Amino acid sequence: MSVSSADTHCPYCALQCAMTVTHEGSTTVAGRDFPTNRGGLCAKGWTSAELLASPHRLRMPLLRQPDGTLAETTWAEALDAVAAAFRDTKATHGPDANAIFGGGGLTNEKAYQLGKFARVALGTSRIDYNGRFCMSSAAAASNRAFGMDRGLPFPVTDLEDASTILLLGSNVAATMPPFLAHLTGARAAGGLIVVDPRRSATARLTEDGAGTHLQPAPGTDLPLLLGLTHIAFAEGLADRAYGEERTTGFDAVRRSVSAWWPERTASTTGVPVAELRATVRRLAAGRAYILTGRGVEQHVDGTATATAAINLALVLGLVGREGSGYGTLTGQGNGQGGREHGQKADQLPGYRSIRDPEARRHVAGVWGVDPDELPDAGIPATALLAELGGPVKTLLVAGSNVVVSAPDVEAVRAGLDALDTLIVCDFFLSETAELADIVLPVLQWAEEEGTMTSLEGRVIRRRRALPGPEGARSELWILAEIARRLGAASTWSVNPSEVFDELARASEGGVADYSGLSHALLDTGVEAYWPYRSSSTPRPFAERFAHSDGRARLVPVDATPPAPTDRGGELTLTTGRYLQQYQSGTQTRRVAELNGARPEARLEIHPATASRLGIREGALVAVSNERGEVRARATVTTDIRHDTVFLPFHYTGDECANRLTEAIVDPTSAMPEFKRTRVRVQAIPDATTPPISHATASPVVVAEHPGVGPVLVGVARGSAPSAPPSGALSPRTASSRTPSSRTASSRTPSSRTEEETRV
Repeated sequence: MSVSSADTHCPYCALQCAMTVTHEGSTTVAGRDFPTNRGGLCAKGWTSAELLASPHRLRMPLLRQPDGTLAETTWAEALDAVAAAFRDTKATHGPDANAIFGGGGLTNEKAYQLGKFARVALGTSRIDYNGRFCMSSAAAASNRAFGMDRGLPFPVTDLEDASTILLLGSNVAATMPPFLAHLTGARAAGGLIVVDPRRSATARLTEDGAGTHLQPAPGTDLPLLLGLTHIAFAEGLADRAYGEERTTGFDAVRRSVSAWWPERTASTTGVPVAELRATVRRLAAGRAYILTGRGVEQHVDGTATATAAINLALVLGLVGREGSGYGTLTGQGNGQGGREHGQKADQLPGYRSIRDPEARRHVAGVWGVDPDELPDAGIPATALLAELGGPVKTLLVAGSNVVVSAPDVEAVRAGLDALDTLIVCDFFLSETAELADIVLPVLQWAEEEGTMTSLEGRVIRRRRALPGPEGARSELWILAEIARRLGAASTWSVNPSEVFDELARASEGGVADYSGLSHALLDTGVEAYWPYRSSSTPRPFAERFAHSDGRARLVPVDATPPAPTDRGGELTLTTGRYLQQYQSGTQTRRVAELNGARPEARLEIHPATASRLGIREGALVAVSNERGEVRARATVTTDIRHDTVFLPFHYTGDECANRLTEAIVDPTSAMPEFKRTRVRVQAIPDATTPPISHATASPVVVAEHPGVGPVLVGVARGSAPSAPPSGALSPRTASSRTPSSRTASSRTPSSRTEEETRV
């Protein structure tokens, strides 16, 4: 029996923990020593190999049949159908009627090729990705302040010497557990300060003298940060010498926070004055870091909130100094690299603006096309999804599950159903793939070569440990085959090393410059933090910032209460993650150990609120607003504020939290508002309570695969998402809906203001 082994990295979060994958009949993983994880893995990492041999893998393309079912077809037939759909759509409706929706889990090579494919092969401006739901506000704030968006502009190991770490809106104990090892120094010094309306697992790390949990009302992080900055100035803790030497806008920010005196801040946020003052004094005492996460960024004022955090760090003189700093914790596995090389609506490789004439000239030269043939900037993800079935007729989704992860998912589902053609690349039949006309099976992480970029801006190698299942293909091969059928200009390599070399040339001179890197160099084990021209840059702000004058920008921001958009809801819903689940759950809900630990969504509700509403522990409740209703079991806990409830966002069907969230966005970053949704919560009487619907099983096609057994290979389009299959499902009556019989959705794509379409 042959044995193969490869040193690679975990397929989940942006910490990119190092592991060794060994294949000897079965596949196993082992933690590998690396600065980010020191040999440790979380539950998701330890069980990651289980998915490689899952019987639910897609192994052949699926094509929608006249009877409404999806059934296996050949690659030639599937790709011919894809090319025909793109060609016909462009001829009838213009290039922007074709669209691409990418993902932050794709390798750098695939993210790059996807952006190139949209602009060159399709000629469309309509491309964006699910990182818009994750990192866009932090990216906008960092670019504005520093001239560069790199999640952590320092190695994660620098945090270990900190005496104080202010962690805002991130539950790292659940999202990236090995990261906790880097917080031990701050905890030992009593200086871990966690800002969260929940007493999360991370907030509990502050107990027993290890730090402080600040528990503000949802959506008041911006006033909190303005108040902390006010205290820094009022108590003489601001570092004016640093401000004069390394920043602009120091006095403008001082004036802008003058109205946020401590008592007003405490009244607005619910955080006591004494805790506000103690926080600033600790941060000013040295060896301090400020870190932000999605909890403070996934708001309509997320860019302003991230900017306020940066302002506080700059006012205190933390950024770019040894032993201190500011950073934001990237979420998805390649959330950093995924946003640097062309998936975003306004960007070309190297983090270049698509509207910059010199950037267009340079990249077009690498691609061998005329710069004037490249499309203009497109529109961000939420606006793009609103165009489905309207201006957008054909959509390719790669590495995303939008009918679980997008805001207002019922509207998204209607838009997908109104498309002429939906094409999905995935390795499982996700809820989005279930709705597709064409499903293309792709490789998983341990079956492919490539690179990822971690939350530190470190470019790392993903290595192939075993072959993928017969019939699955890399997205690089898929895009090359479609481009060939379309007669697209340029070259379309299927070799990840060659694609990376082209990426490096295209990024040369850009903010995210990878020009000095190659697979061969990365295979030597070199530490490679971008920008990397001839050497690594682990701490890019040590001497100067990335603006032309070398100075950081302090940008005044104001906290204005958002206009109420929801009616009749008395509680604020915030959403988040479980340790054992990941993103939309496409992978983790198929791992028995993980799903067994967290098989369902639970609504966290305070005992006082639960008592008032007649809700007991474990009872089934309805959570609703004008967009929809979610059903979940109640967890009655003092870990949540009395005015707040919490739902995880990993689940489908009746448990899908994004049935409730609204498709309103930050005017600068286009980040949707995920963390502040008004809802009603009602107990459901036991006598009339149907079980929670995780899924409605749809008609399927089942095939036998040697050595594996029955495998789900197809499903009929249905009105409800389906859960991960537990085995072969019996076919039922197929839906009468076929691609040719679809009618346009009655929902008109919402109009976009100038602010909403700004990228």
